[in-house]
Amino acid sequence: MIGGFLIVWRLAKAYGIKSEQLFDLAFYALIFGLVGARIYYVAYLWDYYSGHLLDILKFWQGGLAVHGIMLGGFGAIFFYARKKKLDFWLWADLIVVGLSFGQIIGRWGNYFNQEVFGRPTDLSWGIPIDLANRPVEFAASGFFHPTFLYESLWSVVIFSVLLIWQLVRIRRQATGDKGLATSDKRQGVSYGNIFLVYLILYSLGRFCNEFLRIDQMPEIFGLRWAQIMSILIFVLVILTIIIRQYKIFKGSKGRTIITH
Repeated sequence: MIGGFLIVWRLAKAYGIKSEQLFDLAFYALIFGLVGARIYYVAYLWDYYSGHLLDILKFWQGGLAVHGIMLGGFGAIFFYARKKKLDFWLWADLIVVGLSFGQIIGRWGNYFNQEVFGRPTDLSWGIPIDLANRPVEFAASGFFHPTFLYESLWSVVIFSVLLIWQLVRIRRQATGDKGLATSDKRQGVSYGNIFLVYLILYSLGRFCNEFLRIDQMPEIFGLRWAQIMSILIFVLVILTIIIRQYKIFKGSKGRTIITH
């Protein structure tokens, strides 16, 4: 979180965003992101938690879902931006760069906790899992797919794409001392594409990785819950892109619209 915040802070300066605004937004995004992550996790494992209500509060025992972080965190960003009359899409473009960086490091917590690993494997990069942490049906297996590593490496790809995109945008839009935020409004730049591409890339990686994971999770029509969510996010993003492009096309009559 610290590393991701520092990256967002550095990028925000290039847009003329005040540090006070970023600190305020980061506070709300962090709190609601963690709350959303816990609520989401408890919701899809309600069969267990409905009989162990006190365990809902034991977040230190694990149980934070990435999709819940997205729902809670970006929900907080949306309402904060609306209240302060800020551009949600610009903020979302910035935040996902830091979020993807945080996911590179954060997934390694699964390794140290020996959790969220994949199916047994004979591949040379398979990781050993203590007997106490293996599912009963895999008690005889010693090495497993390091699915945390796969997601971490995919996050490296996502982070690299988003960061380069942001740096290119900043360079192209730089206008001396006038500030990028003012420049963007004048040029008609459409923010939000970086955010939407993040959602697409993350959903694709998560959907594929779930085929290997063996941790407890409900299934619907043979697909794990995280895969269902990834499909829903992907579809919603595609619809959002179509709607946004249609609006840009309509608004482009008589003026130039620049999308990055």
